[in-house]
Amino acid sequence: MKEEKYTFGFRFPLEIKTILEKKILILIFPLFLIGISDVYGKKYTKSMALGSEPKYGENFLSFDYVDSNSVEGGELRLAAMGSFDKLNPFTLKGLAARGLMQLVFEPLATPSLDEPMSVYGLIAEKMSLAKNKLSITFIINPKAKFSNGDPILASDVKYSYDTLTSSSSSPIWKNYWSDVREAVVLGKRKIRFNFKRKNRELHMIVASLPVFSKKWGAGKSFDEVVQDPPVASGPYVISKIDLGKSIWFKKRADYWGKNHPTRNNHFNFEKISFRYYKDSFARLQAFKAGEFDFIHENVSKNWARSYEGIKFKKGELIKSEISNSNPAGMQGYVFNIRKKKFADVRVRKAIGLAMDFEWMNRQLFYDQYVRSNSFFTNTEMVAIGKASKNEEELLIKLTQENNLSLDSSLLGPVPIPPSTSNSQSLRENLKQAMKLLNKAGWHVKKGKLQDSVGNNFEFEVLLDSRGWERVVSPFKRNLQKLGIELKTRVTDISLYKKRIDNFEYDMLVHWYLSGLNPGNELVYRFMSTTVNEKGSDNFIGLSDPLVDNAIKNIISSETREQLKLASKVLDRILLFGHYVIPHWHNRIHRVAFRDGLVAPRNTPLYYHSEDWAMSSWWWRQGKLKQ
Repeated sequence: MKEEKYTFGFRFPLEIKTILEKKILILIFPLFLIGISDVYGKKYTKSMALGSEPKYGENFLSFDYVDSNSVEGGELRLAAMGSFDKLNPFTLKGLAARGLMQLVFEPLATPSLDEPMSVYGLIAEKMSLAKNKLSITFIINPKAKFSNGDPILASDVKYSYDTLTSSSSSPIWKNYWSDVREAVVLGKRKIRFNFKRKNRELHMIVASLPVFSKKWGAGKSFDEVVQDPPVASGPYVISKIDLGKSIWFKKRADYWGKNHPTRNNHFNFEKISFRYYKDSFARLQAFKAGEFDFIHENVSKNWARSYEGIKFKKGELIKSEISNSNPAGMQGYVFNIRKKKFADVRVRKAIGLAMDFEWMNRQLFYDQYVRSNSFFTNTEMVAIGKASKNEEELLIKLTQENNLSLDSSLLGPVPIPPSTSNSQSLRENLKQAMKLLNKAGWHVKKGKLQDSVGNNFEFEVLLDSRGWERVVSPFKRNLQKLGIELKTRVTDISLYKKRIDNFEYDMLVHWYLSGLNPGNELVYRFMSTTVNEKGSDNFIGLSDPLVDNAIKNIISSETREQLKLASKVLDRILLFGHYVIPHWHNRIHRVAFRDGLVAPRNTPLYYHSEDWAMSSWWWRQGKLKQ
């Protein structure tokens, strides 16, 4: 059962979204950063940091969280959920195979996992941000080669950018680089990206551009490139697929970046494979049976009760909790306010009062979680209490810019998730909920909550796993006390994706991952420009000029303090809107793995456990699996 699936695992195997939405999982935060770097005073640099100097110097040999004693060889077998039907992670339709973004494609510059604000040149040997901050220029590493042996040239970088921002790719990418005016080839290995306007993080975002060859797909329209093996520059190539069931990656003997400082002591496995499972129970049983080697557990019940047995007692399987510093963001039940029934904030607030987290944590989650309280949980961006003087001044400014009137309630204490810490609190919460529903025009008649014309209040939660049904069940029972009928609809991954892309749901479970430095990812989550764009992540259906202005203010922030203030104001606005019923989080990765797998001595700060295992772990001598 996967009640916490979105909190610490992949939302679903859609790599087109994970590279953008889940920065922590794929690029680990530094794509969306803050401040102004000393790079502006240099002609070219091998690294960029925002608000500080990069941790690693120009001539560093490797990152601190890898190990020079690592051993190369063997196969790492991993698990994925659901299915896949394509090898192109950049188009809208279909489900891309797991591992492509991590193993096959590479960006111009790559982050370290122990810094929140730095990137280091990879395909790009050097970078230079213009003093006016309206362009960035990259010099391509002359050693960089695609898997077919072709050198990577500036024309390939331009082709990748032009393709990803075209109509043949998912619209997310075009939104992602919406402030880029054009890519201009200046020489064989020199390219400049010109910006439409100043944007504090745009040069870092452009540095994250994944690069691939125009020979991929042999001249087909890009949206027709589905099962053609990618021609890219990463350390692995696809060696075999069993469509929808398994995929194998083989390490390139001719990998150009083997001795690159950002790649030293990385990618130790000769092969990495993924086997797909339909549900979490089947996946767990397969792990115990030896079908794969490493598992990241998302479900508290499984972790508390199912990771035991003779193999764990003998040490053949190892259970471990690994700390991390990942911001938790906001996981929760997301309202689709395109639906008339959810248009009234009083209704959304009332429904939120019916979720009893304390009971769920005791009875379902083994007290492993803490309630989330912000869209930026576990960061400095959390809005707390009454608005400060600076927050009030900024809110006034944002409303005046659109000739809006300031809702004075925004200046009051930020809404916090309701508690049921004493025996009468749930009853009181439900009484308060009923008052709100009555004020919104809903009244109970013959046990059913109805509007003035007799329509019953009912809605559906869209799920992609039956494990969530047990989590929704107590919420459903409490809503019944209000006369509300909640239904669940469990679909397979492909239908789930289609429905959310088309906004065909009342409510869904989603995780808004946040970085340490919020930025352009907020555009395709919350801005009016994406409300009707199929495939966008504006799941709520937000179209609010105040939210738009708040996001623009975040993106235009030039100092850390400005960013913190701007983010707190957006958090305040979103929380007062009651668009999401907050869920829960913790600060550890729960993993189990086969004896013989070895992790580096130093743990990174910002990482997903499975990606870290792929990139930095190895098999101990004598335990190599071929």
